[in-house]
Amino acid sequence: MRRGAVTPTRLRRRVAVAFVLAVGVATGVLAVGSYVVVRNARFHDSASRSVQQTLVNLRYAITRPNAQALLGGLRSRGQSSPAVVLTRGVPPQTSGGVGVGQIPVELRRLVDRGRLARERAVVAGRHYVVVGGALPETREQYYFFYDEQQVWNDLAVLRDVLAVGWLALVVLAALGGTLFARRTLAPVAQASDAARSLAEGLLDTRLPVASDDEFGAWAEAFNDMAAALEAKIGALAEAQARERRFTANVAHDLRSPLTALIGEARQLEMQARDLPPRFRQLTGMLVADVDRLCRLTEDLLEISRLDSGQEPPEVEPVDAGVLVKGVLQSHGCSDTVALEAQHVVIATDRRRLERIVANLVDNAVTHAGVGIRVRVAREDDHAVIAVADEGPGIPATALPRVFDRQFKADRSRSGRGSGLGLAIARENARLLGGDITVSSTRGAGAVFTLRLPVVATPPDGDLSGADSADDGAEIQSDRGERP
Repeated sequence: MRRGAVTPTRLRRRVAVAFVLAVGVATGVLAVGSYVVVRNARFHDSASRSVQQTLVNLRYAITRPNAQALLGGLRSRGQSSPAVVLTRGVPPQTSGGVGVGQIPVELRRLVDRGRLARERAVVAGRHYVVVGGALPETREQYYFFYDEQQVWNDLAVLRDVLAVGWLALVVLAALGGTLFARRTLAPVAQASDAARSLAEGLLDTRLPVASDDEFGAWAEAFNDMAAALEAKIGALAEAQARERRFTANVAHDLRSPLTALIGEARQLEMQARDLPPRFRQLTGMLVADVDRLCRLTEDLLEISRLDSGQEPPEVEPVDAGVLVKGVLQSHGCSDTVALEAQHVVIATDRRRLERIVANLVDNAVTHAGVGIRVRVAREDDHAVIAVADEGPGIPATALPRVFDRQFKADRSRSGRGSGLGLAIARENARLLGGDITVSSTRGAGAVFTLRLPVVATPPDGDLSGADSADDGAEIQSDRGERP
């Protein structure tokens, strides 16, 4: 899976969580609102009944000669609510186990002003509505305690029922939201899998059109896109195959006559030694152009072989230091290129490695020409072959494309190369399990570094077919510098 990609599972989880939140918030608001409405209604009803009963009791108190008669009369009438009667200069008269200390202070202050007032209080762990009033004629204050505990108990039961119901709805919403998200987003998961299959090259991938809704239209559009993409890629692949076949055929057909032509041109060059200098110069130019044309043909053939992938590497143990030294000698560069080489054995294709080194050195000679150094060493589990020069360097804008085919960063210093050498070198390096990187500072040269996996480093003198160190496999540069 690509980094940062959003999986269908995460999307389903988000939809399910959103569904649960919506249901939870809606039902929670409804439950809290219902509880508040019922609570206010019950409290209002309880308080209204208490006030009405207090008014009846006060009218009854007018007909009683004293507080004791009032309290006794209330009991005889079946009213068992606790009460307190306060008369100036007389001890308080109480009933039901309540006293003056249970009367709220604010309630007494309002009653002192001659007002009928009520307030809720808790006495001995029970909830009461305390209603107080005074009779101006007798200057007596009456406080009646009406039991409200049942109302509170009923509200507690309602609260618990609403909480359990809300929790049950949230759990059901979680299950329903998961099923809803899975069913609704199934086409999205199918589209994601189909798109990933297309990205992996399965161009015949299609989506089933199972409905007439937006997802069905989406599936049809996706299938049309996939079909058009398959046709386009097929046409491009066919055109690319034709181009590769054409390039390979042309290069192959040119190879034989060019080989003969270069031989004939060299013979002509040898025969032209007795001719005037002008003719010798023209003959040399002819040989150089024919030789360049032969190298271009060889590069095209190499590119064709790499593109076809029909020539797998022939792996064998190779001493990288000895191989680099041989390449420099065969190209006549051993005197102009400083070599610092160690014995590093790698399992690789000798021919391809020689081609890589030759292309990197030829690139340095062509584009720089001075201060060329080659270093062969082992770093951890890799063999490193670095080719450095002291030329004008490569512009920073050209570094990302320096390995592109036929790319030339600077036409004025591109020489007479084909622009395929570095591309061939890198593709061969990757075919061998390694890679080539480049670093450059404008005006300070460039360094091309080849890294290949190492197999083993045998002891000195134990490498069959390799030159010994005494034969110059390890040559230090005059300056002692490294790339």
